[in-house]
Amino acid sequence: MSNYDVNNIAVSSLLASIKNGEIAIPEIQRPFVWDSTKVRDLIDSLYQNYPVGYIIVWQNPDVRLKDGTMSIGKKVLIDGQQRITALTAAIVGQEVVGSDYKKKRIVIAFNPLEEQFDVATPATSNDVKYISDISEIFNPSCDVYGFVEDYCEKNGLEIKEEKSKISKVITRLKSIENNNLGVINLSHELDIEQVTDIFIRINSKGVVLSQADFAMSKISSNEIYGGNITRKIIDYFCHLMQSPADYELIKNNDVEFSTTSEFDKIKWVVKENEDIYVPDYTDVLRVAFTYKFVRGRLSDLVALLSGRDFETREFRDEIAETSFEELRDAVLSVVNETNFKRYLMILKSIGIEKASLVRSQNVLNFGYTLFIGLRSRGIDSNVIEKTVRRWLVATMLTGRYSGSPESSFDYDIKRFMFLDNPLEYLEQYEAGSLSDAFWEHSLVDHLNTSVASSPYYNVFLMAQVNAHDKGFLSEQIEIKTMLEERGDIHHLFPKKYLMKNGITNKSLYNQIANYAYLQTEINIKISDDAPNEYMSVVLGQIETGQGVYGGITNMVELKKNLEMNCIPEGFESMTIDDYPRFLDARRKLMAKKIKAYYESLK
Repeated sequence: MSNYDVNNIAVSSLLASIKNGEIAIPEIQRPFVWDSTKVRDLIDSLYQNYPVGYIIVWQNPDVRLKDGTMSIGKKVLIDGQQRITALTAAIVGQEVVGSDYKKKRIVIAFNPLEEQFDVATPATSNDVKYISDISEIFNPSCDVYGFVEDYCEKNGLEIKEEKSKISKVITRLKSIENNNLGVINLSHELDIEQVTDIFIRINSKGVVLSQADFAMSKISSNEIYGGNITRKIIDYFCHLMQSPADYELIKNNDVEFSTTSEFDKIKWVVKENEDIYVPDYTDVLRVAFTYKFVRGRLSDLVALLSGRDFETREFRDEIAETSFEELRDAVLSVVNETNFKRYLMILKSIGIEKASLVRSQNVLNFGYTLFIGLRSRGIDSNVIEKTVRRWLVATMLTGRYSGSPESSFDYDIKRFMFLDNPLEYLEQYEAGSLSDAFWEHSLVDHLNTSVASSPYYNVFLMAQVNAHDKGFLSEQIEIKTMLEERGDIHHLFPKKYLMKNGITNKSLYNQIANYAYLQTEINIKISDDAPNEYMSVVLGQIETGQGVYGGITNMVELKKNLEMNCIPEGFESMTIDDYPRFLDARRKLMAKKIKAYYESLK
């Protein structure tokens, strides 16, 4: 049996199939993101009878019903929603919902004399040469003959040949709904991995849908078990996290959903100000699925929502029903205000003061998965917090979830959820990945980089925040405040000083071991001076009691400040010849600080 078939379908038939539910378009799969000119160009291509690409639909797997019969699932639109939405907007005259959740009309005007399409404007509306809105022509009640007569009268077209030409043009315009679109029907026997692979191979535009996109399509198109409601919870939650000001727009746009208890459970987001962890729909879906189903591969979610029994390989309706119910409960746990805010508190407690400190979103995703999963098991809250804190930092240091995370998610969640003591797996991981060799050698080597966004440097900053360290040469202002206020990152050996002395390689003068946070005014005063020069001024201010570079006028406070910023001994007398030795010494001190920080989380 072929994995797919290709055929043509008339525009009118396609729109009818969508209207009667044969092809399911997820209600809010994606906001309409095309601009009006793209809609105009699509209509013009159909008018010219040019190809406009294929749409791709996937026949859902057959589901065995309780009476033993097989039910053929709906076809789910995999690719082509923007084109179909454009057609319904221009031809049917339906409003579309933009990325800002505002409803709007996209009106396309047409000049029959020049056979030219334009996006409707006040000018086209006032110009008798234009049909101001082509949807009027496609209205079933439209009297084409009368329309042509009226148009010709307004434009002074009285000659028979002129009227005949306009009649032919209008007939050709209306025949757009009879033009064909190519449809690729993917077999219901294909699984999610195969569907994804096919899409990647045939999509000439290179816009690849992820497995999360497929899962969301499956969820959105289900009304029997409330999948469409689950999708709205996810979509509106994520949108309000990004744009809380759109609350009233969403509420007015979707009046029915705004009166539900589900909407009440996400309204709290509107007043949330933290931006440390801002999940998108893929993140919410991954967290909910992984914790609830104790699986890490989203392809399994599509199979479960289709009713697949992994043991018998059959599809049963009761499995689909249960899977939709469990997913909805899981999503509500993810968007729960108490859960979310407690997780944010854990993130802040380990020094994550801003989102950029965690380069991998999946580190945060699994941390939240672990937090909710352990709570669902009734694990003691102190054990949960200790486990989650350490796991977050451990996975940042080891790059556990870099690249494709699904296999690691799958492996880790099974061990955390099935072992009696979750700390047992954490300790096993630490023994294997965070040995003395890691702290003393591997981590030091990892700190030998010029990448400022390095997770190792970020963990170092988290350690400083956690310890309430002050900025370099600062008497009062903490690293935490500097991160919040976007303070300066200073080169301890100033960049221009290094360049003047022959170190012109960016990867050498921008070493992260040469970085320290400090106040802007101190940075400006130090300028391009060598460490021995500006540190002699600092030592001098201790003798005079007059602050020049910051307010430190006490030797004990100075030593404390240098220690918390991992500045090696003898820095106050260093010159260009000492730069390599300085970098080596500081990396080792940074590694020791990170280790001490990690051990403090136990």
